[in-house]
Amino acid sequence: MKFNRVAAVAGAMLVLSGCQKTVESRLPVGTDAYAAIEVPPAIFDPAEYVMRPGDRLNVNVFREADFSVAKALVDASGNVTLPMLGTVRAAGKTQAQFASEVKDMLAARYLRDPRVSIMVDTPALATVSVEGEVEQPGVYEMMPGQTLLTALAQARSPTDLAKLDEVMIFRNVDGRRQGGRFDVAMIRAGEAADPRLLQGDVIVVGYSRVRSAFQDFLKTVPLLNVFAYY
Repeated sequence: MKFNRVAAVAGAMLVLSGCQKTVESRLPVGTDAYAAIEVPPAIFDPAEYVMRPGDRLNVNVFREADFSVAKALVDASGNVTLPMLGTVRAAGKTQAQFASEVKDMLAARYLRDPRVSIMVDTPALATVSVEGEVEQPGVYEMMPGQTLLTALAQARSPTDLAKLDEVMIFRNVDGRRQGGRFDVAMIRAGEAADPRLLQGDVIVVGYSRVRSAFQDFLKTVPLLNVFAYY
C-alpha cells in the first residue's frame, strides 16, 4: 500500500514536471519574449506638458470672448497669436506658466484681475528615432513620459548582436547637442534609472562593428547613464 502511494506521488511529480516543461517550452524567449510584451502607454500629465511648435491651444478668458481663442496654432518659431496681445511666446512653457503670463499681460493692458485658462487642444505629433542594432529601426510616435525601454520595445528590442552597454541617446537642448550612454542591462535589472525621452530624441543601439562612429562621443562623455553636452 505504501509502495502504491509512493508510486502515485512519484508519477504525479513526473506529470507536473512534464507539464511545466511543456508550458515553459511554449513561452517566448529572447527577442520573441521582448516583442511579446505590450508597450505600456506613456503617462500624460497635463500639468507637466511643455508646449511646443505644432500644438493647438484653447485660450479662454473668463467672460471675455473678445480675448479668447480656440485652436490657436503654436507656429514653427514657438509663438502663438492671441487677440489684442498679438504674437506671444508659448513653446517651452507649461499650460499653467503660459496662462499666468497671459493673465499678467492682460492685467497690465486691458482687464482687471482676468481669469485665464490655457488647454492644449491638439498636441503636436511627437516622435523618437531608434537606430542601430534593433529589430525594426525607424521613427516612432511617442507621448510625454516615454522612456528608453519603451522606445526599444517599439523597435522590437535590440538584436542578439547589440552592445547593450553602448546605447546612446542624442538630443538638442536650446540649440546645444546633448548625449548620454546607457547600459540597458543595468536598467532592466533596476540598477540604473530608465531615462525619460524628449521629442526628437535619437536612440542609437551600438555594436562593436560601428563603435568607431561613436569614438569621439565616447571619449568626450565617458560616464555611463548620464547626459552631458558635447
